[in-house]
Amino acid sequence: MQGQGTYATTHGPLPARRGEAPAAGTLRPGRRAAVHDLRAAAGPRELRYPARDVLVASGLPGSGKTTLINRAVPVLDHGGAAVIRVDSQDTRASWEGRLPRWLPYALYRPLVRCAHYAGLRRALRSGASVVVHDCGSLAWVRRWLARDARRSGRRLHMVLLDVEPAVALQGQAARGRGVSGYAFGRHRRAVRRLVSRVEAGRPPEGCASAVLLDRSTANALRGISFE
Repeated sequence: MQGQGTYATTHGPLPARRGEAPAAGTLRPGRRAAVHDLRAAAGPRELRYPARDVLVASGLPGSGKTTLINRAVPVLDHGGAAVIRVDSQDTRASWEGRLPRWLPYALYRPLVRCAHYAGLRRALRSGASVVVHDCGSLAWVRRWLARDARRSGRRLHMVLLDVEPAVALQGQAARGRGVSGYAFGRHRRAVRRLVSRVEAGRPPEGCASAVLLDRSTANALRGISFE
């Protein structure tokens, strides 16, 4: 699935080029190229994926993944079928609303994670188009998603937000919820590996396509849809 239009005949993968997208219009990742580096680009206005495929939105905590998903992903695909959005932050918020405020999150974090992965499993089994919020630090989650997509005749794609750590920390402060220094360092290393792989012209393992965005191109994106 990798390398559609991205690999040279004899010299291996070509590096992704910045600003390759048109200033307006629709980009269909994975159709002509497996990797699109849109940082410092003028467009496109919309990313469009095949219906029933799975999309992972990755990046540092606080980089804007939840904001992008909530703003750009419609509740229905172009055929009128539901698009399921799976965000661990929604699961955490649901649990926080039912438990005493004084109870530390660390005590019930395992339960939140179990509930999140159970919800993700149900979403994948539904056969609908699925958008998953993922910080990128757990490679086994992507392997699971890729394996499940292949078994059901679908493909896995990634949208990767590349923002400076300081910007991500500001995003955490703005939402009033942060991660520990240890966890943030682990996320930084994982995201740095993903960005380096995409910059080299290779989508992350198991992904049919990868789109690399910075904060400005993410803000300019008006839609992430399924057709």
